Amino acid sequence: MSWVAAVEALRQERRAGVLVTLVTVRGHAPREAGAKMVVTADATWDSIGGGNLEATAVARARAMLADATIRIPELMSLSLNDKAPVEHGVQCCGGEVTILLEPLAVVPSVAIFGLGHVGVELARILARHDVELHLVDSRTEQASDRALAGATRDALARVHVHHAPVPELVLGQVPEGTHVLIMTHDHAEDIALCDVALRCSHLGSVGLIGSSAKWSRFRVKLAEEGHGPDALARITTPIGLPDVAGKDPATIAVSVAADLVRTFERDRAQAHTEASR
Repeated sequence: MSWVAAVEALRQERRAGVLVTLVTVRGHAPREAGAKMVVTADATWDSIGGGNLEATAVARARAMLADATIRIPELMSLSLNDKAPVEHGVQCCGGEVTILLEPLAVVPSVAIFGLGHVGVELARILARHDVELHLVDSRTEQASDRALAGATRDALARVHVHHAPVPELVLGQVPEGTHVLIMTHDHAEDIALCDVALRCSHLGSVGLIGSSAKWSRFRVKLAEEGHGPDALARITTPIGLPDVAGKDPATIAVSVAADLVRTFERDRAQAHTEASR
C-alpha cells in the first residue's frame, strides 16, 4: 500500500499514525527528498530508504504514538556515516538528512440527528472543523444534496449523510466515541434516539435539544424503559453554553458548537493526563 493509501485507510479506520517525510538531503542518501512513509504502532507503509535511517525514524514515530501528549510535528536530523553509529546500526552513505514526523491523529466524530434549521446551521459550523461529521434525518428532502449544499460546500470535515427512516439504527454504525446531538422534528424520534443511545456503550457525549419541560417528560418515559439515574445523567439537556440566551437557529448552533469544541479539548486533556500517569 502506498503512503497516500495508508493515510486514507487510517482515517477511515480511525487509527493513529505518523507521516514520515524525508525533507532535506545533503550528500548521498538512499532516497531523495520528498520520500514518505506511514508508521503505526504495528505496521509501516512505503519507505524513506531503509536501514538505520528508516529504523530510527520508525522508532521515533512509535515513541510519539505511545505518548498521547505529542500532537505537533517534529524534525529529526541524521548523519549517515560510519562515525555516527546509533541503536539501529551504521549507515555509511555519507550524507545528512532531515526528517519530518507528523502525527496523524484520530479526529473527533459527531453525529447530528435532525437536519432542521438548527441542525443545518450546526452542520455548517462543524463542517469547517477537522471531524467526522454524520448528518442524519428520517426525511428524504432534509437529507438531500440540495438541502445540505450550503452547509457542506468546501467542508474540511468528512461528511457522511444518512437518510434513515429509522434513525436510531445509525447509532450502531457511528464510530467509537462519537458525540451525539439529538434535535429531530419529532419528539417520538427524539425519545427513541435517547433510549437507544443510552443502550450504546461506544458513544461519547449525548446531547438533547429542548426545554426542561421536555426533558421532565422524557426522563419519566426513559425511566419506565429501565434507565436508572446514572444512565439518564449521560444525556445533557439543554445543550450549548448556558450564558448564550438567543433562540434563533444560528445563535443556538454557535452555542452548541462552542460547547462541543470545549468537549473536544476536554477529551484531549484527559488523554494527556492518562498518558502522563
